[in-house]
Amino acid sequence: MLDADGNPITKEETISIWELIVQGGWYIMIPLGIMSLMSVYIFVERYFAIKKASVEKPDFMAKIKDNIHDGKIDAALHLCEAADTPMARITAKGISRIGKPTKDIAATIENVAKLEVYNLEKNLSSLATIAGAAPMIGFLGTVIGMIVTFHEMKISDKGVEIAELSGGIMQAMVTTVAGLVIGIVAYIAYNSLVAFVNKVVNKLEISAIEFLDLLDEPSK
Repeated sequence: MLDADGNPITKEETISIWELIVQGGWYIMIPLGIMSLMSVYIFVERYFAIKKASVEKPDFMAKIKDNIHDGKIDAALHLCEAADTPMARITAKGISRIGKPTKDIAATIENVAKLEVYNLEKNLSSLATIAGAAPMIGFLGTVIGMIVTFHEMKISDKGVEIAELSGGIMQAMVTTVAGLVIGIVAYIAYNSLVAFVNKVVNKLEISAIEFLDLLDEPSK
């Protein structure tokens, strides 16, 4: 078609996200889609779990200290059970060992703390795996797409049009873009959660030290 001046009208072609996904090839895009859903689920689930674990009542250790100095061990344990946080569970384990050497109590607290940290880091390794694997799977899809494109060029009896060649290359590159996007998001999510976990671990270490210190304090 020509415009009013007699010049040919160029038609702008647009492509939707769904069309990009379809062109990427189901055998690559489906695994990438599953990875993206897994990364979102892991991030949301871990974020709220770690956030819950980081909640700390400002007067918790003060009440524990008062109960222990007053000889109210059961009351101190009840406070820990009501709090139901990693810090409270670590403290409860230490309280249950009161009367034993401080070195044994410290070792017990350290073992429980390792279990709590392990629970906080649950599924973070899967998120790290997605961050590393998604770009590689996307690149694999690109390589396969390029191989298919050049194979069709080789077996074609007629010349290959530039439009056909560029379309095949674009289709092949879609998987790399998808893999990179998923990998980048998963990488950022992983590092954010690791930083969050480290903050909670620091709080646990401080609380453990405070608990061991109050055991060495003289009773009222």
